[in-house]
Amino acid sequence: MRQAVAVVALSTILTGCVVGPNYRLPSEAAINQDVAKQPLLDAKGYTTDSQSPPPNWWKLYDDPVLNDMVQRALQQNTDLRVAMANLERARAGVQFADEQGGFSGGVSALQERTQEAGEQYLLPEKVPVTNASNFGINVTYEIDLFGTLKRGVEAAKADSDAALAAKDVARVAVVSDVVHAYVENCGSGAELSVARQAVAEQQSRGDLIARLHALGRADVSETSRQETAIREIEATIPKYSARQHIAQYRLAALLAESPAELPETVRECTRLPQLESKIPIGDGTALLKRRPDVRESERKLAASTARIGVSIGALYPNVILGASTGLTGETGDLGMGSTARWSVGPMISWTFPVNGARARISEARAEQRAALASFDGVVLQALKEVQSSLAGYEASMDQLNALERAHASAVESASDAHRMFVGGRATYLDDLDASRTLTANELRLTESKVDVAMSQVDLFKSLGGGWETSSDMITPATASR
Repeated sequence: MRQAVAVVALSTILTGCVVGPNYRLPSEAAINQDVAKQPLLDAKGYTTDSQSPPPNWWKLYDDPVLNDMVQRALQQNTDLRVAMANLERARAGVQFADEQGGFSGGVSALQERTQEAGEQYLLPEKVPVTNASNFGINVTYEIDLFGTLKRGVEAAKADSDAALAAKDVARVAVVSDVVHAYVENCGSGAELSVARQAVAEQQSRGDLIARLHALGRADVSETSRQETAIREIEATIPKYSARQHIAQYRLAALLAESPAELPETVRECTRLPQLESKIPIGDGTALLKRRPDVRESERKLAASTARIGVSIGALYPNVILGASTGLTGETGDLGMGSTARWSVGPMISWTFPVNGARARISEARAEQRAALASFDGVVLQALKEVQSSLAGYEASMDQLNALERAHASAVESASDAHRMFVGGRATYLDDLDASRTLTANELRLTESKVDVAMSQVDLFKSLGGGWETSSDMITPATASR
């Protein structure tokens, strides 16, 4: 009994001894370097501002139909269901790790009629048949003497945090994909509308040429040229129609619905979602706190660090305190003092050799170095994606501004050419050339507006807006776990 008390006292003294390194975000990690703290480059004042993007960034478009599509996707998307199941599995792993060690117990009962062999006891005669019983209760307590179980809990909790961040990664991806598909659908509808309007305008010009031909003011070649112009524009319609249908199929898949279930307002959309304000982008430090993939990678680094301690714990002995009591004997004698039994005491187990355990430690340390390299890569990739998306967005805005100026000039030129042609002061070819230029410019302008809208979505996705949780935030300063 004194030995058991001594073991308990020793374990209490050594409880603060935890094997393996305490987790700290390494000072050499990329997130602690200047590259992660600098303001985002190429940010022009007329396209962006320095405020951080709101979590529900898609609501900046003020489009109720888009809001409904996003909400339905968040409730029904299959990727999110997978991510949620993975999170539940990780949380179950935390519960399992928490329940390791500590108290455990059991109850046993045995009733049997036996015939022992006399020769077993070096007896020449037959041993009588007996009715034997055994009933017992046992309780054990595993002492986490070196913190191995504690490190296992740390690893499981970090894995759970990583699964939560992975779910947020999936949500950011799903929302951006929904907005992207919706923009592509409406953009293709707008392009389709412009093409059909251009066909109608050219057909109106064709009617005019036919009347002039009847009056002897236009020849057959002018009529055929006009017909060619109409057919050229009509040839673009299938392309835009196919793009719209493909976008609708993609949107329906994201919503886990059939295309027929999409609202008519979506299927017939011809108006691109418009932002009424500059895009808020924040700075590099806020970006890395906000991006869920950065949080996920950091939590994986924490888990790999904790697993080093789990591996080191295999070098040390396991200490278990046990106690049991019960009755053992012939069934008819149960309850008598001679059938009572009990025991209490420690059990120490230590596995040798430890070469395999040391190899596991080396493996865990290598995994931790790989996790750190992966974390650095995710940080640098996040910065690259934002800078690239920002550059692409601003280039598309510059192109749109240039095309808008060109469109204004083309409208004026086409109007003047047609007026002069009707008045007999310009040739039909002059009028046709100006109208073709205007039509081509209108289609390019609409395509440019679609490109701008797509670039906006790509930028919002790279900014990682939405579902950042304060408890999961990463701070560049080192923090012990």
